[in-house]
Amino acid sequence: MVIFRAAENINIKTTDGTLIKYSKLKNPSNLFNENIYITTLEDFQDLKNVFSSVGKKYKAKVIDEARVRYLSQFPKELGISNLNEYSITHNLDFKYKQFSFAGIKEEIKSLYLNEKKTDINKQLEGFFKQDITLAILGNLGLTISEMICACTALRILHKKLKAKFKNVKIDIYLNASENKYFSRDKLIFANQTFINKVGALSIDVKKICEYDFFIDASSVTKRSYYEQLPHIDAWLYKFGIDYKSIPKTEKYNIINLQMYRPKDELKKRLDSLKTKGKTILFHPFSANITKSIPKEIAISLLKELILKLPDYTIVSTLKIDSKIDEDRYIDLSNFSKSFLDFAYIVSNMTKIITVNTATYHIAEAFFIPTVVIFTNSNKKESPHNYETSKAIYVEDKSKNYSQFIFENDALIFHKFDGWNNLKASKIIKLLETF
Repeated sequence: MVIFRAAENINIKTTDGTLIKYSKLKNPSNLFNENIYITTLEDFQDLKNVFSSVGKKYKAKVIDEARVRYLSQFPKELGISNLNEYSITHNLDFKYKQFSFAGIKEEIKSLYLNEKKTDINKQLEGFFKQDITLAILGNLGLTISEMICACTALRILHKKLKAKFKNVKIDIYLNASENKYFSRDKLIFANQTFINKVGALSIDVKKICEYDFFIDASSVTKRSYYEQLPHIDAWLYKFGIDYKSIPKTEKYNIINLQMYRPKDELKKRLDSLKTKGKTILFHPFSANITKSIPKEIAISLLKELILKLPDYTIVSTLKIDSKIDEDRYIDLSNFSKSFLDFAYIVSNMTKIITVNTATYHIAEAFFIPTVVIFTNSNKKESPHNYETSKAIYVEDKSKNYSQFIFENDALIFHKFDGWNNLKASKIIKLLETF
């Protein structure tokens, strides 16, 4: 976390219209103050950019974290402590400023920042209130996949707290200063019924002191354990929960569609598909190009699936090829405009074929059998093994001929050669095992 004050009064509006007000500190000696603010390291960097874009006089000035943390009213931190994150990383940035490659800097920081295993049960000892409140500061993941997994870990955390306390209220404060996905992120976490409120950072000191506990999620996605563990387990580790002691049967995803109202035309389309028989969602593209099936190969696979699966209608929420005009191919991309739109479409499928995206995490929430196509290009990633999904691995045959420590796409050859070995027959054979 970063604790700071604003040099001048300024207001910032988030993507959903939430107004965050920053007021100039008038009484610096009083640390229990609504004009002293707390946010994550990532959000603080964004906030400084916003301030500087408005004018030179708008600055965020850091306050010694320990002084505020030691206030008697300040809540107790749960999970792995993030104490003095700003001062540690700030000093390391100065010490290792000669390293231009960001990856090296992050690995160095992981050596100095606290990642030691902790036990939440011991942290809760001696706390006898029946009703507790918990504030979580920061984004729990960067992508939809990561946030769905974080929600599962949060549900397990909530269950553990409910076993000890009568009432548990959890509020989440997300990065908001330059987060263009704030509305989407807020929707994902607010969808969980055990979450009381989802708000925007920053939070002032007086406000956080209303809580009994807090969890600092700042920079967790850059920690070594986050790279080494599946994301559900990584968040459990962060929360101080022994992820190995949690049965696999409890690590399931939940997406609540009870309050969702689909567009009439979308509901009509899906109801019509059900009367025709079975459906397969084909999702060949990712925002990450290394995870996506090259377009020409994706089109070829789509045509083969239509030909070789006569009992199924193939559905897509992506614009794969506008030239394909088949009765058993439906493009629903115009109806998939939000997280819940897409989740609703997934929930209505019989089976799914997807690359490594949030699709297979969403499918697990609705018990939809899914074939997931992974590449081995990101060896640090630990995929989740759900009972409802089976994997196909595509070998990354790209060769990097760059002699420098940074990547140069112009010097990477054979990038897509491995995809040529992906056959529709192999996918269909795996689908038939469900």
